[in-house]
This record gives sequence, C-alpha cells and structure tokens, in this order.
Amino acid sequence: MSACTTCGACCASFRVDFSVFETQSEGGTVPDGLWVPVTEGTVRLRGTDHVRPRCAALSGKVGEKATCGIYEWRPNPCREFEEGSDACASARRRHGLAPLTDASPFF
Repeated sequence: MSACTTCGACCASFRVDFSVFETQSEGGTVPDGLWVPVTEGTVRLRGTDHVRPRCAALSGKVGEKATCGIYEWRPNPCREFEEGSDACASARRRHGLAPLTDASPFF
C-alpha cells in the first residue's frame, strides 16, 4: 500500500497551479469551488496559496491518516507528484516525517 494514503505532506506543503482547462467549468475534472483564478489560463487549488499551505481537498491529519477528497479528479501536478521523490522528502521534512525509502511513483 502506498504511504501516500496516510501521509498528505505534499498536500500541505506546496502551491498547486494548473491549467484552467482542468476545471469542471472548462470541461475538466477538478471540481469548481476548489480552485481560485491566478491568471487567464491558470488556476490554483484553494488553500495552497496560504503561508502554511493546505489543500482544501485534504482531509485528516498529515502523517497519520490524510486523504484526498478529489483523488479521482485531482489536477495534473498532483498526478505527477512522485512518492519518494526529493519534493516528497522535502514535504515530509516540513511536517517532521522521515523520508520514504524504496518508494514507487504516486499514481
């Protein structure tokens, strides 16, 4: 089982920008109401632009049991984030969690 099903550190560490065409109102899958406009063609997951980022779709406690409420509909930056990558290790450190070892890509 993936460590991502309990971690959530990435969802509470980074700004998540993506194309407006990934939103429901533009024919994509990311639910309207969970993003804010950035530019004409770019939007951001709500909550990820705070000083202490935390995606509005994240439920639970980081590092214990954290789940994505829009996992099936998440934007490309979330789909492309790799479990065990340098970015993953950085996010986990921010939350006092040890880096992962022998990790596979997060899909």
